[in-house]
Amino acid sequence: MKLKLGDHSNAPNDHSRVMREQFGIRTTGEQYVIALAGNPNVGKSTVFNALTGLHQHTGNWPGKTVDNAQGHYSYRNKSFLLVDLPGTYSLLAHSVEEEIARDFICFGQPDATIVVLDATSLERNLNLALQVMEISSKVIICVNLIDEARKKKLSINFGELEKELGVPIVPTAARNGEGLSDLQKAVYSMVVEKKKTWPKQIPYSEEVEQAISALLPKVEALSLASLVNPKWLALRLLDSDVSFIETISRYAATQPQKTVASQRQGGEFIL
Repeated sequence: MKLKLGDHSNAPNDHSRVMREQFGIRTTGEQYVIALAGNPNVGKSTVFNALTGLHQHTGNWPGKTVDNAQGHYSYRNKSFLLVDLPGTYSLLAHSVEEEIARDFICFGQPDATIVVLDATSLERNLNLALQVMEISSKVIICVNLIDEARKKKLSINFGELEKELGVPIVPTAARNGEGLSDLQKAVYSMVVEKKKTWPKQIPYSEEVEQAISALLPKVEALSLASLVNPKWLALRLLDSDVSFIETISRYAATQPQKTVASQRQGGEFIL
C-alpha cells in the first residue's frame, strides 16, 4: 500500500485556513472550536440550540449537500464556536454524514469534541463515543435525556462511568436546561485550563495489535500523527479503505512534512 505524500515542505501550517477552506468554518479572534457529535435522536441539536440560542447560522459543508450548523456562545469571557456535526452511528464512513463527522474530528483539529449520548440507550451510543476517543483525547461525554431515564427508573452511576471511560461525563436534560452550565464548565476546563484526560482505548486481537505495532513507526513519521492518534491512523490504513487513504493524503498536504528519507521513495510513503 502506498500513501502519496508529495513535497509540501513550504506549505503553511495555517489552522484557520484549513478550517475555512476544507470545512467552511470561520473563527474570530481567540475563539475556541468545539465539535458536537452524536447518534441521531439523542438530543444533539437540542444541546446545540440551548447553548447557542439565536447566535447560529446554517449552510452546507463544502462540496456536500449536508447541513453545516454553527453557533457561538460565551463563558467566563471566552468565546466558543460550536459545530453541530451530522448525526452518525459510526466514524467508519459508510455515508457522507459519517465521512464529514470523521474528517472534522480527525483533521479539523477542534479544541474539544462533545459526544452526546442518550441516557436511555447508553450501550448503543457508546460505540460512537469509543470511536471518537480513539481519535482524540479531547473528548467530553454529554449524557443527555436524563429526564427520560428518570421516568424509566434508570439509574446511572456517572462517577463510575467517568472513571471507566477516562473522560469528563456531564449529565444533561438539554430541553429543560439541566446540566448545561456544567457542560460549559467542562468545556472551559478542557480547552482553556488544559485539563488532561486518559480516554479508554479498545484492545484488539493479538494479530491486529502486532500489525499495528509494525505499522506505527511509519505512521508516526507522518506530520498528521501529531494531530490524530497514530494507532487510530494505523487501524484505518489496515482497513485498506482507499477513499480514506486519499483523504489522509489530502489533509497531509496542509501540514509541513517530516523528512524521513529512509521511508520515502519517489514522493510516496511505503506502508
